[in-house]
Amino acid sequence: MAMASFGQRKSLLLLSRNLCRSDLLRYSLSSSSRHFSSSTSASSEQDNDVVVIGGGPGGYVAAIKAAQLGLKTTCIEKRGALGGTCLNVGCIPSKALLHSSHMYHEAMHAFPSHGVKFSQVEVDLPAMMAQKDKAVSNLTRGIEGLFKKNKINYVKGFGKFVSPTEVAVDTPEGENTVVKGKNIIIATGSDVKSLPGITIDEKKIVSSTGALALSEIPKKLVVIGAGYIGLEMGSVWGRLGSEVTVVEFAPDIVPSMDSEVRKLFQRTLEKQKMKFMLKTKVVGVDTSGGGVKLTLEPAAGGEQSILEADVVLVSAGRIPFTAGLGLDAIGVQTDKAGRITVNERFATSVPSVFAIGDVIPGPMLAHKAEEDGVACVEFIAGKEGHVDYDLVPGVVYTHPEVASVGKTEDQVKAAGVDYCVGKFPFMANSRAKAIDDAEGVVKILAEKETDKILGVHIMAPNAGELIHEAVLALHYGASSEDIARTCHAHPTMSEAVKEAAMATYDKPIHI
Repeated sequence: MAMASFGQRKSLLLLSRNLCRSDLLRYSLSSSSRHFSSSTSASSEQDNDVVVIGGGPGGYVAAIKAAQLGLKTTCIEKRGALGGTCLNVGCIPSKALLHSSHMYHEAMHAFPSHGVKFSQVEVDLPAMMAQKDKAVSNLTRGIEGLFKKNKINYVKGFGKFVSPTEVAVDTPEGENTVVKGKNIIIATGSDVKSLPGITIDEKKIVSSTGALALSEIPKKLVVIGAGYIGLEMGSVWGRLGSEVTVVEFAPDIVPSMDSEVRKLFQRTLEKQKMKFMLKTKVVGVDTSGGGVKLTLEPAAGGEQSILEADVVLVSAGRIPFTAGLGLDAIGVQTDKAGRITVNERFATSVPSVFAIGDVIPGPMLAHKAEEDGVACVEFIAGKEGHVDYDLVPGVVYTHPEVASVGKTEDQVKAAGVDYCVGKFPFMANSRAKAIDDAEGVVKILAEKETDKILGVHIMAPNAGELIHEAVLALHYGASSEDIARTCHAHPTMSEAVKEAAMATYDKPIHI
């Protein structure tokens, strides 16, 4: 089959897009009227149109969107501060420390080559922690300001269902109140996954929460788990001077990552003096001395060894937080992993109760929870919401960062799809060379017959920013030629994406 020209494909894409939007509008209007009439006919005596349990990225975004759509909204948050795990003890404080530690590392190792010299460079850990805390408090107050702006009722306390339309809240002051709502959204997020035989005390053995608040730099840090969080926190303390060893049961780090990019990434981290013990499990923990002694053995069994550390970070994943919500009492169903089962409209097995974010299947990511929140509320309001979980980008915020969207090469091979691969190294990118930060690559996978992009993987400084050109391209079914023929400013890191696209369907210019 002859491939359509760039111009022909662009015209067809625009035509199909307009037809799709027209069909969606007609469907949305008809289904909206049906859904809205059924919603307003029931439970009209309730106080709120929407009650959100949880004020994290999914919950607070859902509350704001509901208020914007004219729905009377209440948000219940047990923490006493909005933003959830992400803002308070997750995404935001970790990125603050990642940036601060990177600045210190650059000052120590990179500044002299740029002609910037100091007589002495040292870490002021309390000041670093204060900057992190300031960022968190400012953002938390910002969300409270958005709640006031949108006239959202904010209730502090732990919420528990007493009926499908009522939530009892124990407030910090010891009072008990009942919040009523026609529609209730569960957005309680996730909690740290513990490991058998390991007790987290947030002193010697810490979760990600404790790793964000260490009072001194540990000489030896052991990270159990080679996922996003473990590698990020290992990077923070490694830059500040810790000897970091990562223990992982699986044969690879970040198992969801494209295997070729993963190998490059691991080599880069090893050059940064991070050590890896893969296919290894922890079978014993001893905290009786001044530090921690871990007893290890191969995942398949075998000879045991001892690994000593000052601090151990348990980073083995997260689990949905649903404890104490009273789900059983009202009949909300969960799966074997403890996640709440929902349909395509985020509705649970109980009418009037919905769930979003980390408590339902899908990536446990803040931005995925936000999209869930918007879509869920749109459904409640009689509109049409949508989240494509295949196109949720993932980012590891180390240096360099690693970002991806769509399929990995392993997944494309497993699906039996004929495909093309285009790669471009940042060593050949002008901007990367100019700033002396050129470690990384862009990798693009496209269907061979149609040139439709299937996946994009980037390892580079600011890969988390670069990836969104690819996210948009995949959402609109773009080809690699579409990106290759799009003018990119020079000199920019984004030119590497253009060159990788050129390498996918034809040939790059600069290698």
